[in-house]
Amino acid sequence: MIEVCELSKSFGPVRALHQVTFNAEEGQVLGFLGPNGAGKSTTMRIITGFLPGDHGSVRVAGHDVARNSLAVRQLVGYLPEGVPIYPEMRVGEYLKFRARLKGVPRRERRAAVGKALESTDVADVRRRVIGTLSRGYRQRVGLADALLAEPRVLILDEPTIGLDPEQVRQFRQLLREVGRHRTVVLSTHILSEVEVSCSHVVVIHRGRIVARDTAANLRRKYGTVERTTAEVAGPIEEIRQRLERLPQVLTVHAVPLVPGSSPDPSSGNLSHESAAPEAATGPRFGYSRFIVESALGSDLREDVFKTVQQNGWLLRELRRQSVSLEDAFVEIVGGPRG
Repeated sequence: MIEVCELSKSFGPVRALHQVTFNAEEGQVLGFLGPNGAGKSTTMRIITGFLPGDHGSVRVAGHDVARNSLAVRQLVGYLPEGVPIYPEMRVGEYLKFRARLKGVPRRERRAAVGKALESTDVADVRRRVIGTLSRGYRQRVGLADALLAEPRVLILDEPTIGLDPEQVRQFRQLLREVGRHRTVVLSTHILSEVEVSCSHVVVIHRGRIVARDTAANLRRKYGTVERTTAEVAGPIEEIRQRLERLPQVLTVHAVPLVPGSSPDPSSGNLSHESAAPEAATGPRFGYSRFIVESALGSDLREDVFKTVQQNGWLLRELRRQSVSLEDAFVEIVGGPRG
């Protein structure tokens, strides 16, 4: 559906894109992932015809963006970063105006606006002035605008930036609904968005494509260590040193926890409580979280449990962490681990 081939773009002496190549198949939700300034927005603007490329080609459903921009625009719904909408207009009024601009036939406009309002869950504010809406609602209005002409391709550039956690959750649900029968390219630097929403991932860094695959394959390919997390009450430095002596351990990170804090009971983490009496740790010792990094393929949970039990410390959480997309991303583009 979308074919980007050796696309390059410069702004004066700054090269924003260098021979960028990737595809988005029909019906696919593609995560276009990269740090700030990597070239994501520039690529999105070229795909949608808002910005010309210097070299290379972009085709959408067989149409060359440079030679047949109008045909491409008729196929694409675009939600740019910042949602440029008219704050003084009412929601319904704005969408009717946009439907006319998009060439939706007069007899179909009312139905098109109604469908966009319903699918993005903003029908209840259709008479509200846009400028009085929360940022989450304005994002939804922007998405309704992008969906008005029933586009086959949906381009979303940083759609959840600035939203609170509940608004992000709601937007993800909307994306799942509207993306069922469309090709979607979601440009973001928020890794959780990609994990939840996207079937495939393209990673761009400093204007170059550095990885292309499914999120699961990237985690398998770029995961270089195993992580075991334990929450233990006892002398933090002594515990850290004992854990460092275990076979295959590479590093141990220790973080003191707030007294009385406890793991989320809904997380499904593997937890144990040692049989040692409370006096063995003494009231002066609180809980600390220990993150044990070990060689790939190792499982240290049993060794950690035995070490804690033998020393009379208290263990309230023990789990093995799977390699996350964040771990893979750090390996791909470099930078410090969180």
